[in-house]
Amino acid sequence: MKLGKKLTGGRYVKGRKKKKYEQVGQKKTVKLGEIKRKSVRTVGGNKKTFLLRGNLVNVQVKDKKEKLQIKNVIETPSNRFLARQNIITKGTIVQTDVGKVKVTNRPTQEGNINGVLIE
Repeated sequence: MKLGKKLTGGRYVKGRKKKKYEQVGQKKTVKLGEIKRKSVRTVGGNKKTFLLRGNLVNVQVKDKKEKLQIKNVIETPSNRFLARQNIITKGTIVQTDVGKVKVTNRPTQEGNINGVLIE
């Protein structure tokens, strides 16, 4: 049987096109570099801000929160090739002035990079 055809030989006709919220968006990656954000209108008129490039990470150091400069992407446990391209995802280990920091959020969803000190 051919794909997209009925047993009788007739073809299937799609009932409707995809709605905007059903469409697949472009894949977003956060690269190391000067901060660049983008906003998108979501369902209900809300806005979602996501990060395209970033070089600062919010870290809890002792009793206060600090914004630290990211020097380099050391390791990405999910995919080693992402670290070579300086792409930041959840779980990525980055080098800062204070030491190594593990990213604890999804930067493509939130618009900033949060992390926890591991060294």
